[in-house]
Amino acid sequence: MPEPATRFAEVFGRGAGLRTVRAPGRVNLIGEHTDYNEGFVMPMALERAVRIAFVPHREPTVTLWSEQFAEQAEFAVGQGPAADTPHWLQYPMAVAQVLADEGLALHGFRGVVDGDVPVGSGLSSSAAYEVASALALLVSVKPDVPAGRAAAVAEAHGLTSRKLALLCQAAEHRVGVRCGIMDQFISVHGQRGHAIMLDCRDLSYRPVPLPADQAAVVIIDSGVQRKLTTGAYNERRSQCEDGVSRLAEFDAAIRSLRDVSPKFFEAHVETLPEVVARRCRHVVTEDARVAASVKALEAGNVARFGELVSASHDSLRDDYEVSGPELDLLVRIARGTEGVFGSRLTGAGFGGCTVSLVRPDAVETLRDAVLARYPAETGLDPRIWVSPAADGAAVET
Repeated sequence: MPEPATRFAEVFGRGAGLRTVRAPGRVNLIGEHTDYNEGFVMPMALERAVRIAFVPHREPTVTLWSEQFAEQAEFAVGQGPAADTPHWLQYPMAVAQVLADEGLALHGFRGVVDGDVPVGSGLSSSAAYEVASALALLVSVKPDVPAGRAAAVAEAHGLTSRKLALLCQAAEHRVGVRCGIMDQFISVHGQRGHAIMLDCRDLSYRPVPLPADQAAVVIIDSGVQRKLTTGAYNERRSQCEDGVSRLAEFDAAIRSLRDVSPKFFEAHVETLPEVVARRCRHVVTEDARVAASVKALEAGNVARFGELVSASHDSLRDDYEVSGPELDLLVRIARGTEGVFGSRLTGAGFGGCTVSLVRPDAVETLRDAVLARYPAETGLDPRIWVSPAADGAAVET
């Protein structure tokens, strides 16, 4: 597959001032379904990314060729989607709308978009696409901006990197997905060799070292498209909110499950309906696991981090009930493989991927174990990737 810059010449011909932007996908290592409870998450940016090669111009129109869909389409900056607008075009359209609503005077560009973040696997291809689109639009206003991280591009327009992530989140909301902030935030703020511990209440964050010489991050796509329906997702959010309102009767300072300690929860768990108690137990203990994971990694204790990762899966499976037989099988295979520190589902659940922390010399052993058992027992072909923690979005050289 040609690079977007090469493809640009084939689609549009040579163009002076060609620029390229990159925004990565992500995998969440631990901290699942905590984001909308104002809790803590710990994602890392992937080497897999969405790239846009483009030539800016002064007209307020964007013409894009999608390599993935082999389709070209155009929109006016600020224009909303029509009934026949391709779904893939709605993301940059929404980004342009939120940037314009922020008061930015935008120009347009001609470009080619492509990427290797798999769609539908829970690795945030949409967030990567939104962040890359935002960078392309911002660079088109100031085409001479030097290569560098997304924060510098945002600052050239009077935006913080946090604000850039929030605007991209707002764009996804316009497309119709009420996502939390994690995906766009890590795509902007990823740091090579580190995960990011993000506080989803105030958006403060800290890099957490991932020792690549001790552990590799292995992502396995189950081949099951994520099926956490809007109804199931909203039901769990409502159950968490129900738990908050009940627990707040004992402490008025509680405004989300983030404010509930494991000790306080256990002292009052009998006051909650059984299903609500299990949903809340997952979130409360998951926040505690994220905090413990930061301490373990900063102390260089990869084995302890692996134990916490595995405990997260058990909680998602039993208390939050968002796993499935295929994900559970992948986790069992991983945990039964020598050299695997821990494994769990990653993302919303009911399909998508698992993430495993693996000793580097055991990666091929895990790959062989998965390929030997998983297709035979499920009839599905898994996809397996190994990715170090990568840098966040940037304007490339």
